[in-house]
Amino acid sequence: MFAVFGFLAGGLIAGWCLRCRRFAWTGRLSVFLIWLLLFLLGLEAGGNRMVMQSLPSLGLEALGVAVVCAAGSCAAVWLLWMLIRKRGAPDRKCTQEESGSWKDGAVKNGGGLRAVADSIVIVAFFAAGILCGLYGLLPFDVTETGIAVYALYALIFVVGFSIGNSPDVIGSFRRLSPGLALLPLCTVIGTLAASALMGLLLPHRSVQETMAVGSGFAYYSLSSIIITEYKGAELGTVALVANIVREFITLLAAPLLARWFGPLAPIAAGGATTADVTLPIITSTCGERYAVLSIYHGFVVDFSVPFLVTFFCVL
Repeated sequence: MFAVFGFLAGGLIAGWCLRCRRFAWTGRLSVFLIWLLLFLLGLEAGGNRMVMQSLPSLGLEALGVAVVCAAGSCAAVWLLWMLIRKRGAPDRKCTQEESGSWKDGAVKNGGGLRAVADSIVIVAFFAAGILCGLYGLLPFDVTETGIAVYALYALIFVVGFSIGNSPDVIGSFRRLSPGLALLPLCTVIGTLAASALMGLLLPHRSVQETMAVGSGFAYYSLSSIIITEYKGAELGTVALVANIVREFITLLAAPLLARWFGPLAPIAAGGATTADVTLPIITSTCGERYAVLSIYHGFVVDFSVPFLVTFFCVL
């Protein structure tokens, strides 16, 4: 996490130092790096025998938990967004301007056939990675080269550079309503409420088990390890798949979430990943003014994962 913030800070500083110039290539480079990371993530999933074997029996359950948890968090932050917009404070003009801005961005980045095409490309890269990992089509193990880490660092640096190179970003964030500091809390409450509902609907799962899975907030590696330690490999596998799916819901459906639930929804859906993996798609969908908020949200939610997951496992 500290390395991610280091590269982000480096990109911010570099972009700020070169703010007198504009660099059109940063957007295209970000898209390419996202495709690469999706391919590598698919490659890792395809090469993981536990994940692939669990998909037929546990995949639907994990999918249901992921979708309901993401929807619950989006509903909670939609209420927060509506509350902020309805306040008659000095921030009202700003929130109205932001509302128009994110709607324009959502239409521009995700509307119509363009959104469908972008989603197909993303799925294609992930599917290609799964096939390569499943059948060993590559002559060497890419996951052992560390290229995914380097690509992620490069992506975070480019995002930071883009933010620092835009002189209006920090000023726009300062005009945001202070109520947005409650965004991580709304994400947590919405997710836990939705996961508790799933626990009531699934006859073979307890409420504590589904809440433990939901508490991963897309941090699939750490949450699945903790849950496996306390509850066994089966629930740990559900947690792994569900939180991977939640991350991909954000990557694939960010424009639609922003259109349906407001500009805070992709951030809420991204959970603990909004400070790194899903940050580029959030900034490209909702606007760079939400980058700082996304990072703050990701850090707070990320910090809560080990505590909440452990709590619900031992409850």
